[in-house]
Amino acid sequence: MKNIFSFLITLIFLQSVNAQTIDEIKSNCNVYLWGQGKGLTLKKADQEALAMLISQISTQVESSFTLLKNEMSQNGNSEHFTETFNSVINTYSNATLKNTGRIVLGNEPDAEVFRYIKRDEVKKVFAARKDKIIGFTSNAENSLEKNQLADALRYYYWALTLLKSHPDGDKINYTDKTGQKQLLATWLPMQINNVFDGINIKIKNIEKEENYTTFILNIFYKNKPIVNFDYSYWDGSDWSNLISGRNGIGLVELYGAAKDAKKIKIKAEYIFQGEARIDRELEDVLQKIDPIPFRNSYFTVSLIIAKKTEEVGEPVKAEINEAIFTEVQDKYPFEKSINNILISIKTKNYTDIQNEFTSEGYNVFKKLIQYGNAKVLGNPELKFIAFNNKVICRSVPMSFNFKSNNKQFIENVIFYFNSSGKVETLSFALSKAALNDIINKKVWKEYDRMILVNFLEHYKTAYALKRLNYIESIFADDALIITGAFVKVKPNEINKYTSNRIVKFNRQTKQEYIKNLKYTFNSKEYVNIKFEDSKIRKAGKGGDIYGVQIKQNYYSSNYGDVGYLFLMVDLNDSNEPIIHVRTWQPVVSKNDSIYGLSDFF
Repeated sequence: MKNIFSFLITLIFLQSVNAQTIDEIKSNCNVYLWGQGKGLTLKKADQEALAMLISQISTQVESSFTLLKNEMSQNGNSEHFTETFNSVINTYSNATLKNTGRIVLGNEPDAEVFRYIKRDEVKKVFAARKDKIIGFTSNAENSLEKNQLADALRYYYWALTLLKSHPDGDKINYTDKTGQKQLLATWLPMQINNVFDGINIKIKNIEKEENYTTFILNIFYKNKPIVNFDYSYWDGSDWSNLISGRNGIGLVELYGAAKDAKKIKIKAEYIFQGEARIDRELEDVLQKIDPIPFRNSYFTVSLIIAKKTEEVGEPVKAEINEAIFTEVQDKYPFEKSINNILISIKTKNYTDIQNEFTSEGYNVFKKLIQYGNAKVLGNPELKFIAFNNKVICRSVPMSFNFKSNNKQFIENVIFYFNSSGKVETLSFALSKAALNDIINKKVWKEYDRMILVNFLEHYKTAYALKRLNYIESIFADDALIITGAFVKVKPNEINKYTSNRIVKFNRQTKQEYIKNLKYTFNSKEYVNIKFEDSKIRKAGKGGDIYGVQIKQNYYSSNYGDVGYLFLMVDLNDSNEPIIHVRTWQPVVSKNDSIYGLSDFF
């Protein structure tokens, strides 16, 4: 009885405290917003409380959404503004959840929940979205400088869409690369249209098969080959799957009567709805706001090869075209081997070329051919580089498509010959921007730069081709592997990383990482990795030890994300690179930092 009495006294005390708190919150409307809900379950009651809370937020900010309201009015949809506005406000609910207080007033089956938030906290939610808008805009400018059109258009459009979901969307300014302050509501659409205006697409080559014709495209932006550009084309009855053009090269495949067409309609991709799944908040907003049409995103392209005098822009060259590496003088045996291999890919007859490879090389080749129905594009310009008693052939553009994906990738494939003239392995090339980040580090020896290029290209390819044994071989047995983290490591003096509580929470052993990776590979039809911005430092001691910070775009058949990868790589033995640290984080921290050498070395 004594225990029951004590429990009742405690319960009455807690209820009186809650009642006092709730009364204070309700009466202090200048400081708090609140919502109260009932239901058979706590979840239902909580949802009702949050809905009421969001409704109060809506009332506070509806009059501020002039950018969205004016656009809907111009498009003749003003009668649907309230409905769209309410949907847009609900995209803030997930973010708001992190900042609300919750008091349970009654348990199931008579559940009752009280939710509240300070008005200043609501301002922080809107401020966080503004930061994301500014961040996307900055990413777009950086991408455009590198001719990464797919990335530039994606970030510009995402920034513009989020802008329409912000109560101050018509007032937010951005300081551009020239130092000029720009009103984003007018500047972002202008930037997107300027990108479209700078694009020029020409037919480079035509390859006719029995049932279809492949047209190889040269794609330029301001007379320079694009680094990446996503588009679809009208095939006579529907729009094609997305094509991911690369290094100035794209393709169009027409079947039936359409293969004899004289011109074609091409539509630039700029919404990137699929890639938006990397950010739940962004994905939600894109679903709630009607797509913004850009008429300039459509191009009519002649399917007749232009005369040389009509060609526009620099020719598309091999990705490494700087004369800093030694080219092979006697190319003939290597050209012959590559030609035999390319013919076998085009004819899908691989029985006669096995002797062009080592045993391991042929296994990698088969994996590559099986990776998305590989096709060779045109007659590529090849560069044969002598390096480390071997020969590297860069690079053969190929297209890859997958049954479960609506996107067709174009990758540049590299062939590695051993000292006996056999192809011992293959890889996908880094983007030209990522290559230049390494090649232009002229304070490093050419040898070191090439080793680093080779390593990163094999690294990304191993994930694409699901080469689990290779991945396992390049990680040290005691490697520190962090698969996701929102904070920067603060190592102590005793142990550089293993004693840190946060690192322990996010850490996987090599065995755990490989086991999880095996499951990931088995559950996905394909994996595709693209590297963007990179910062590479060489350690001051330890020989050839490098810290690689790189922005990674990860795509697969059922998942995608963008994050920041850090690798601490030991390249002292160029034949056996070893990764001692591999970290991944979804965002750059507030002080613009990501994991680096100073955290671990």
